Amino acid sequence: MTRHPRRRVLVRQGLLYSLGISMLILFAGGFGFWVLDPRVLTLSDGLWLAFTTAATVGYGDMVPSTHASRAFAVVVVLLGLAVLSLVTASVAALFVRKDVHDEERQIEKELMREIRSVRDEINALRRDIRGEPGADQSPPR
Repeated sequence: MTRHPRRRVLVRQGLLYSLGISMLILFAGGFGFWVLDPRVLTLSDGLWLAFTTAATVGYGDMVPSTHASRAFAVVVVLLGLAVLSLVTASVAALFVRKDVHDEERQIEKELMREIRSVRDEINALRRDIRGEPGADQSPPR
């Protein structure tokens, strides 16, 4: 019942969840700056300030101007660092997971080849012991 395997991988790696949480924090931060800071005139300015604060970019075009908005900025920075780090880690995990999966698949193929080879040797030895036709009369080396 794997109708959406890519989505399942994204959910399993936590990418969708961490993106959702980061969007929630950015929207809440934008709204918070819009309410708390008199220099933030529009919600879009608040969202921009929340993004630059959470990402710790700090272009300087907008800065918190009141004590309340500065304290709020500290919270946005701490939450933003944590959540944006989770997004980055989730994306990296998708690439690492693929590489590990490919490596595991290669090891599994090699093991299956070895198992087939051992089975063939065992069957040849059984035929040799029974004296069946088609069995090699010389012992394997």
